[in-house]
Amino acid sequence: MNIFNKTSNPAFTNYFFGAKNTSGKTMSVSGIFIKSMLSIAIIVIISIGMWKLHSNGQSIKWYSIGGMLAAIVISIIISVRQHWAHVLVPLYAIAKGFFLGAATVYAHAQFPNLPYQAIGITVVAFIVMLLLYQTRIIVVTKKLRSVIITAVTSIFIIYLISWILGFFGIKVFIWGISWPAIIFNILAAVFASLSLLLDFDYIERHKNKSPKHKEWLATWGLLVTLVWLYMEVLRLMRKLAIKF
Repeated sequence: MNIFNKTSNPAFTNYFFGAKNTSGKTMSVSGIFIKSMLSIAIIVIISIGMWKLHSNGQSIKWYSIGGMLAAIVISIIISVRQHWAHVLVPLYAIAKGFFLGAATVYAHAQFPNLPYQAIGITVVAFIVMLLLYQTRIIVVTKKLRSVIITAVTSIFIIYLISWILGFFGIKVFIWGISWPAIIFNILAAVFASLSLLLDFDYIERHKNKSPKHKEWLATWGLLVTLVWLYMEVLRLMRKLAIKF
């Protein structure tokens, strides 16, 4: 299997889309769009609920931790049980709603309106990447795929190592507000945006070919990228607000 046929997003791999279509219906862009909007609506509704809980003086710490862990577990299950995606992706959206809702509330409490700005930047980044892809100003070549995949993999490895070291009380520089930490955040946000190009490319290459039910897998892939991008932007803006 050629690595250049893969995308940086775990949801868009030949493991998911390699199977032959045994039904008359195939994956469509409109189907992915509808399912993505539904999933985003779920995340927004849950986030609003988290906001109200916090406003009423209730602790949302465990909602955040539980949402994060649930999202990880659900993602692992989706990876090995792709035919459950139509049930698991909405559950993933709910879990991310708790996690993102809490993260957004905490950020807003420290720096009012910061989350709104992060959401705006995420939406703009999505639109810009889509336009760049559709107009072919940026062409997804094998070399570009290789660079993005290598960079994204390296970023996630750094995050994983820093997370593990955190259990031993070792604080890695990426969580601070130093210039190296800020530069790392900028690079992570840039490559999160570029990952959207690979996702668009993969969807285009598999639309009208893969089975209809795999629209849920494509939806999950976009959610993974968008959530990552939003968190990177929010984290970066928070660091800049603290530093300046």
